[in-house]
Amino acid sequence: MATEVSISECQWAQSVSSSESVNLRLILVSGKTKDFVFSLNSSVEEIIQYVFEHWPSEWEEKVKSASLLKLIYHGRFLHGSLPLKTLDLPPGKTTVLHLVTRENIATSTSSGNAYYLFSSKLFKD
Repeated sequence: MATEVSISECQWAQSVSSSESVNLRLILVSGKTKDFVFSLNSSVEEIIQYVFEHWPSEWEEKVKSASLLKLIYHGRFLHGSLPLKTLDLPPGKTTVLHLVTRENIATSTSSGNAYYLFSSKLFKD
């Protein structure tokens, strides 16, 4: 069941119709999922903060700060103030994003490649 973002829960949320909202199914590295409904005007930063503040009880992988969370869509990291509408997500439909925990970031290696460690899994950028 999707968690609807409501005005009482989050001051930036709006009452939106299905044509102005998207259902995001967030998947953790562990494979656990949770659906959330957001306005297409919501930014990545707002989504991450909301998920952090309303962390599902069935997800054991709780982090200490929202800044440690990253969203991935089609293999790309989503950042900051980027609104969902710029991703051309289908309104009223479910879109899958990966939610990963940034535990440690190495900015570069001797080869110049960046490697990121997310929840004990290594990814090359």
